[in-house]
Amino acid sequence: MTKEEKQKALNDLKEKMLKDETLPLKNGATNLVFGEGNPDAQMFFLGEGPGYWEDIKARPFVGNAGALLNQLLYSIKVPREEVFITNVVCYRPPSNRDPEPGEIEAFQKYIDEMIKIIEPKLIVTLGRFSMGKFLPEARISSVHGKTFRVNWKGSDTVVVPMYHPAAALRSGEVMAQIKADFLKLPEVLKETENSEEKISSEQMSLV
Repeated sequence: MTKEEKQKALNDLKEKMLKDETLPLKNGATNLVFGEGNPDAQMFFLGEGPGYWEDIKARPFVGNAGALLNQLLYSIKVPREEVFITNVVCYRPPSNRDPEPGEIEAFQKYIDEMIKIIEPKLIVTLGRFSMGKFLPEARISSVHGKTFRVNWKGSDTVVVPMYHPAAALRSGEVMAQIKADFLKLPEVLKETENSEEKISSEQMSLV
């Protein structure tokens, strides 16, 4: 798909979500926080759920955690507009509580479709709830900042789990770790692109 076709597909998906009366958390929320960014993004960031400001502005990561995410992206010279950002649930849970398994499951088909449309080279999970989508058995304290190749929907997907920026704001140790983990992303992206090129050239030589 071209970038324009991807944007149209995302717009259509958003309309579908807005009309879906079966989605949990909708009644208590102000807005659907669909996600935003480059429809042709190489990096896809998946957080946990909208907070107060996200619910008001209908945009992901616009509060304090969002400000930190912007700084982290700046540290690797990647404009926020060049990545795509969303959450495992797209309506705000009451009182910013953790999303429940059934709620995450209800939004899953839409998140899966976003990933399918965008086709990112790299998925960065922010927090344990989004990490659980790809690495259900992992402990974030053990795997943060590491690169995993997982079979997702039949395709080889590169996933880097990280702490949620909100956790970094509460802990100096986590802050240091998330900053260090972010600095690895350009190299991970480069390695992913190189391996894709190698596979592509190998396939061409077999033709």
